[in-house]
Amino acid sequence: MKKIVLATTNKNKLQEMKTLLSGYDILSLSDIGFTDDIEETGSTTGENAKIKAQAVLKFCKEKNLDYAVMSDDSGLFVNSLNGEPGIYSARYAGSHDDSANRKKLLENLEGKDDRTAYFECSICYADKSTTRLFVGRTYGTITKEQIGSDKFGYDCLFYSSDLNKTFGEATEEEKDKVSHRGRAIQKLKHFLEKTNPNYKYIVEYNKTVNK
Repeated sequence: MKKIVLATTNKNKLQEMKTLLSGYDILSLSDIGFTDDIEETGSTTGENAKIKAQAVLKFCKEKNLDYAVMSDDSGLFVNSLNGEPGIYSARYAGSHDDSANRKKLLENLEGKDDRTAYFECSICYADKSTTRLFVGRTYGTITKEQIGSDKFGYDCLFYSSDLNKTFGEATEEEKDKVSHRGRAIQKLKHFLEKTNPNYKYIVEYNKTVNK
């Protein structure tokens, strides 16, 4: 079974990836003893995902670990705010505080007619022979108040164009089918399983292909 290191220490994200990629042995950074802080200096989700993947791959090579690596980075992009909060979504209000982040977003959207937005997730896969980037997006609008569960990020403010409800109201299964991460993972799975030889992969880190 192919071993892939997921560049995270987040147990929930690790379990999600293990479920979605059930045919692979998914390891965490803790499993390989990686404890370094990775500085995300990119200006896009793709650049940050690539930075994380390459840092972990370098560590694996130094430790003679023949593992592939994958990492992800995501954000919420609001059109009338020039793409904010974007890559700073998790710390939009200055810290990793979901409630404060949502409050700042609603305040910044006061008086604006255009509330369209999209979530974007970039997954970078790297091994000793290749580096690939897979981007998924999901589109919607930002509501004027929280609707549904507020347990995860901006979900209760994001009204999905696919589901006709907020992500906060959606079940986990409903969300997975249309989410930005789910769509990026499907592209990764096509690549890993070679189920579609004509599939166009994303190879430029500043462009989105196959939305």
